Amino acid sequence: MHFELDGRGTLNGQLIRALKGAVLAGRIAAGTRLPATRMLARDLGVSRNTVLAAYEQLRAEGFLDGRVGSGSYVAPPLQLVRSAPTAVAWPAGTSPAQTEFARRARLYHHHLRQPGRAIPGVRYAFQYGVPVTNPALTSAWARELSHAAAYTSPSYPMTQGLPMLREAVCDYLARRRGVLASPDDVLIVDGTQQAVALTARVLLDPGDDAVVEEPHYNAIREVLQIHGANVGTVAVDDQGLKCDELPAVAPRLICVTPSHQFPSGALMSLPRRLALLDYAHRHDSWILEDDYDGEFRYDAQPLAALRSLDDAGRVIYVGSFSKVMFPSLRLGYLVVPASLRDDYINAKWQDDFGSSAIEQAALAKFIADGGFERHLRRTAKTLKERRAALLAGLRECGEGRIEIADSRAGMHLVVWLTGKTEAQGEAFILRARSLGLGLYPIAPYYLDPPDRAGLLLGFASLSVAEIGEAVRLFAACLRETA
Repeated sequence: MHFELDGRGTLNGQLIRALKGAVLAGRIAAGTRLPATRMLARDLGVSRNTVLAAYEQLRAEGFLDGRVGSGSYVAPPLQLVRSAPTAVAWPAGTSPAQTEFARRARLYHHHLRQPGRAIPGVRYAFQYGVPVTNPALTSAWARELSHAAAYTSPSYPMTQGLPMLREAVCDYLARRRGVLASPDDVLIVDGTQQAVALTARVLLDPGDDAVVEEPHYNAIREVLQIHGANVGTVAVDDQGLKCDELPAVAPRLICVTPSHQFPSGALMSLPRRLALLDYAHRHDSWILEDDYDGEFRYDAQPLAALRSLDDAGRVIYVGSFSKVMFPSLRLGYLVVPASLRDDYINAKWQDDFGSSAIEQAALAKFIADGGFERHLRRTAKTLKERRAALLAGLRECGEGRIEIADSRAGMHLVVWLTGKTEAQGEAFILRARSLGLGLYPIAPYYLDPPDRAGLLLGFASLSVAEIGEAVRLFAACLRETA
């Protein structure tokens, strides 16, 4: 009796697959006596224990019958499927999508082509989204997690989120962002991405219209498109969203980053904020306010959120701990109007029942004990120093060859290469990479990119000294392309 091992994985696993395949394909008939374990081990050049383990597994799964003193036999026909369907060996990513949702996901997103991914082989990278390294935070968080693990109930958490974390969020928002909310208004989610996905599920049917800023955070647009929304854009200038360019046929949802527009860095002016709220109220539209890093301003106190001006209940406010702490935490929150509360809770329940209770409990205690505020102060000081170092270096080497869009906030800068096309910008990025410097284009954050070379420079993960070295390499590229 001949069996072919496929060379994948353990010998035991290979033998199990070979025997199963022979039985299911009908090459070994029901009732056939299999070779003795010693004989099959010798023929295959494997240990007898390998064969014994394979036979035992197949008996447990119902493929074989073991008869004392007689051997192992293929199980009766009623327990077998005599033929197996032929598997089609589709190359990765090319098999037919099964649903409209899956087809849209393939059309609008590819997990290996996300902008801002780490660049291998470079010494310094102006990568956006990488947090400030803070050993004090790491130690404090480890203590909070340990305490929370010991005292948190092992049962499923409330879908809406632990009450103590929702209370802590309300207190924080009232003091830092001017948002007055009750714990009943807050829904704890797994970061901004889930917040947007839940919003799409609650507010948008396939074919509904939604608007994002231009430029914008690409992940928000992609989530809406995958959900089936028709996504349009409205331009941003130095005063934020151009509200007079909002469409006459109002969209169901308008997504904005008013406190620190991403990626341009613009701050939405008060007249624009009031105009946007009025538009939403008159047209029965909803506003998704993504306040991703509004805590970090370097010329004044953080500005009050758009949600603080909303008297009509049209703003869904999104906050995240990814930027202020670290992205791997995967915790954020929504402040939702009372009219949408139950719908959001239902959508969250359908998604995952509720976010991790241990992390929620740890974060609630970290906020309540003042650790979170101390961390924010340290981080703001560090970011201010790094931003100043980057600005000084760029201004010194720029010599009229770059334009800096200084937002006076956040964890990144936008830099335009004067007189360069988008293609020339890509060549500039490749040259920088050859020198060991990682740069990132701004084009992926546009639905319709301008033919202009722009860079998004994240500075949170580089020390002041590293920023100095990175700017030196940047200057070398500028000299070469002058």
